Amino acid sequence: MAVSPDRPLRVALLGLGTVGREVARALVERGPELARGAGGREIRLAAVGVRDPGRDRGVALPGEVARTDDLAGLVAGGEYDVLVELLGGLDVAGELVTAALRAGRPVVTANKALLARRGAELEALARASGAALRFEASVGGGIPVLSPIATDLAANRIRIVRGIVNGTTNYILSQMETEGRDYADALAEAQEKGYAEKSDPSSDVEGWDAAYKVVILARLAFGAWIDPDAVARVPSSPPGAGRPGITGVTAAEIARAMVHHRRIRLVAGAVLRDDGTIAASVLPTTLPETAPLAAVSGVRNLVEVVGEPVGSVVFAGPGAGGPETSSAILADILAIARGEGSTWAGLPPAGQG
Repeated sequence: MAVSPDRPLRVALLGLGTVGREVARALVERGPELARGAGGREIRLAAVGVRDPGRDRGVALPGEVARTDDLAGLVAGGEYDVLVELLGGLDVAGELVTAALRAGRPVVTANKALLARRGAELEALARASGAALRFEASVGGGIPVLSPIATDLAANRIRIVRGIVNGTTNYILSQMETEGRDYADALAEAQEKGYAEKSDPSSDVEGWDAAYKVVILARLAFGAWIDPDAVARVPSSPPGAGRPGITGVTAAEIARAMVHHRRIRLVAGAVLRDDGTIAASVLPTTLPETAPLAAVSGVRNLVEVVGEPVGSVVFAGPGAGGPETSSAILADILAIARGEGSTWAGLPPAGQG
């Protein structure tokens, strides 16, 4: 749906959680600065959709910003130019994103699970309607990695993408390494600090979060959507043998690796085989302590892309956090304001891996 560059770009924001608050605050408080990044076009927060509009969200919204708990009505009403979905989850978020794309409205999302599970469908919808679908924040938080893969590295034949893409598990492993904690104690500390969900940390510690990110990386690197259920998450040999993600990694395995000047990290990666198929995994891996991936500590992320002719390219930085992730969301909004289209840019339609 074509939008005149002469009038403000109206943003409808779904969700005012950790990231949503920061996006809303930036749209309200940094208008002139954002306009410079949008070629001079004004970016305006037009509406916010939340489940409880009366709740204090820690951000002051001007009176002209509409507030509603009727999310479907907001999306269907069409009083916006770009939809920013920061609700998370599959069902409600999926229905709203699908509705917006079908109506030809551009969508920005950080919803890695939705993209990994329904990416092929959403891409087809976006291409059919001509609406942009952008999702830089779905991998790497504030690190620009997806757009560079789709644009700056488009002339390369990418063979490998791999990295540390889950800050929670990397924090846990770092604590086990530096403080000598066992897995249960390190997990409890991560939960207390807000790095891991208290009620159910399984998405992080069992490798699902990283698996979803691998699916998205593989789409842009290799041109195909792969099934997240096909991403290997259970190691058949130490460290952590027989348990998903990092849940089987022991303090003894961490200590043994350190004695031999090695480090254990949850490495997420995908490889393009010679026959065109894709092998993907999220597994605890023992690395030489001098390896770039081994040097990543705490909640930071690092993604390495290996291609021909460029060789190895590394992207590193903050992999989570409200302000950090809002940077990627805002960058996608500005890209839409500049008319740059979807995250996959000029890449051909995806196949199936």
